[in-house]
Amino acid sequence: MAKYENLTVSIVIPCRNEKNYIGKCIDSFLNQSYDSKLYEILVCDGMSDDGTRSIVKNYEERFNNVKLIDNLGLSAPKGMNAGIKYSKSDIIIIFGAHAYSDYKFIQENINAITTHNVGCVGGPIETINKDDKGCAISMAMSSPFGVGNALFRYAKKETYVDTVAFGCYRKETLDKIGYFDEELVRNQDDELNFRIIKNGYKILLSPKIKSYYYSRSSLKKLWKQYYQYGFWKVRIMQKHGGIASIRHLIPAIFVLTNLFGIVLGVFHKSILYLWILEIILYIIGDIIFSLKLIKLNKNIWKYIFGIFPILHISYGIGFINGLLNCYIFKSKNITKNNTKISR
Repeated sequence: MAKYENLTVSIVIPCRNEKNYIGKCIDSFLNQSYDSKLYEILVCDGMSDDGTRSIVKNYEERFNNVKLIDNLGLSAPKGMNAGIKYSKSDIIIIFGAHAYSDYKFIQENINAITTHNVGCVGGPIETINKDDKGCAISMAMSSPFGVGNALFRYAKKETYVDTVAFGCYRKETLDKIGYFDEELVRNQDDELNFRIIKNGYKILLSPKIKSYYYSRSSLKKLWKQYYQYGFWKVRIMQKHGGIASIRHLIPAIFVLTNLFGIVLGVFHKSILYLWILEIILYIIGDIIFSLKLIKLNKNIWKYIFGIFPILHISYGIGFINGLLNCYIFKSKNITKNNTKISR
């Protein structure tokens, strides 16, 4: 392994039609505390047709460490793998085109992965927005009530986790355990990190590793995003015969208990009362956590109460549909109607 001060790094950024964001993303990596001679920025573009490619090519012409890589497979995992295969660096960092990094992002990743015996490191993501609805969505996604113990959304101290969003890996670790699963439309990083843990490694989350992600401002797209998260989580379970965290089951349990509570409650009053109690407790939780967020930003009050149910119910329905497709009907075409990514 190369010495710490000489570690080379490849920032792999899968991208498609991100003309409004890719420039700031690249700029954030051109302005790093880490020696620019030791890292490269690989934008793996899925043949964008909105002007993104021209923007990246312009950077490529001006900076020696920026490279545009064609992702003919179009999907995010195929783009990630194209970048990893192209790279000759010691370290691979996966990033998103819809985000930008802190000034010390690369340096802090290197600090963390060289001072701990781990297979992957990453940091919490600060979600930013452009309007009140987007702000409500980002705040809900950074709340324990919204995402359970998904610590990469809000952790304030260094801890071991089951996954991170923008992972940093030693190239030799990826060569050993394999790259991203190209079947998965969503949750590719979760599946890779699941294999990291299965192979005896740990995953470290450090608050010093900072990045910023632009939240969506569409409730419809938010629903579809979390539905897909739930659906593809089941496919990961099927592939590996297990689940990384109990939090992934809670939304589906919530949806099922509501469904059976309504149906069976017609015949059994005791079930009806338990269902009503569940709804009351959920509403109380929604109100308490929503009010906490409203104290931080009063302008979100019109949206925040409805966003928590969207996160939980859409994920739960997606998870249940995944169970039906993968385990009950054993569909060979599970990707149908579940492949289009919402942005």
